[in-house]
Amino acid sequence: MKVGVPKEIKDQEFRVGLTPGSVQALTERGHSVRVETQAGIGAGFTDEDYGKAGATLVSTAAEAWDQEMVVKVKEPLAEEYGFLHKEQLLFTYLHLAAGRALTEALLDSGVTAIAYETVELPDRRLPLLTPMSIIAGRLSVQFGARFLERQQGGRGVLLGGVPGVRPGRVTILGGGVVGTEAAKMALGLGAQVQMIDINVDRLGELEALFGPRVELLYSNSAQIEAVVPEADLLIGAVLVPGRRPPTLVSRSLVRQMRPGSVIVDVAVDQGGCIETLRVTSHTQPIYVEEGVVHYGVPNMPGAVPWTAAQALNNSTLPYVLKLADQGLQAFDRDPALAHGLNVQRHQIIHPAIRESFPDLAAALA
Repeated sequence: MKVGVPKEIKDQEFRVGLTPGSVQALTERGHSVRVETQAGIGAGFTDEDYGKAGATLVSTAAEAWDQEMVVKVKEPLAEEYGFLHKEQLLFTYLHLAAGRALTEALLDSGVTAIAYETVELPDRRLPLLTPMSIIAGRLSVQFGARFLERQQGGRGVLLGGVPGVRPGRVTILGGGVVGTEAAKMALGLGAQVQMIDINVDRLGELEALFGPRVELLYSNSAQIEAVVPEADLLIGAVLVPGRRPPTLVSRSLVRQMRPGSVIVDVAVDQGGCIETLRVTSHTQPIYVEEGVVHYGVPNMPGAVPWTAAQALNNSTLPYVLKLADQGLQAFDRDPALAHGLNVQRHQIIHPAIRESFPDLAAALA
């Protein structure tokens, strides 16, 4: 199969769809790989590295896109829509529940689009979302601590505190992978940590993991209303696979937080769980609303591309190889990969995306 790796163009997105090691694995199986020049430079991989791995370097995005399968990191942006075509497999993060324009572009093109975030194993684990969720969870506290600094617009709170002064309070909405990793980082800094989740069994697992070091609370409106105003750092870590998460924190509740408190919503790429949160970028990561600092960068792991690109490839490569070796038959042979199929031949395939855009699904049925 002919595989293309274009350079990412999202703001300060330095990850790359395939590392040189992944390219070598493909070329050793007889597949050809075209990599846009400088595609991996931000993650520490030179054009020479790709050449040694067997890739053909191409000078334009169009050449990298004009392949049977395109492997990326982030969703196509508007200026890339013209590269999509019906004979193409697209394998990347899509997050379509929060992206109507992209969904329409994929449908119009006829492309077969597989989303990393909806590839799902029989036990409900999301193997291609997990590595980036781990990184994003850890970064949420790292960035939150930074923007709590007074010079960055925050309250001037040191999360770990000092003897005689209480540590900062970190409240985490959601006890999945992101929330768990955020809790680990916050505890490591010495913060007071609360986690809120709607799954009682998961709260039990978290108790076994953290013991009394983390305050574990059942999620309901009254509980959220009680704890959010006291948070120095509020982290949204709610995941509903393939769907927009519910809005758990209203504007009126944000208004009750202390001025200079910080909100980081890791779920922003799916629409977010906090009413006042909107998408930002690495170039302009924050804004202040209702007196609270908001951070809404949807590609947080792009800040650590050397780590993130390798972690992502460790998980995606087995599926890339299946698609390259088997083509469309891979969906019949691997149910997990079939769950990743979002759009194909002008049709919305994934049930959650159909529910997100019922008018599109009905119009094209």
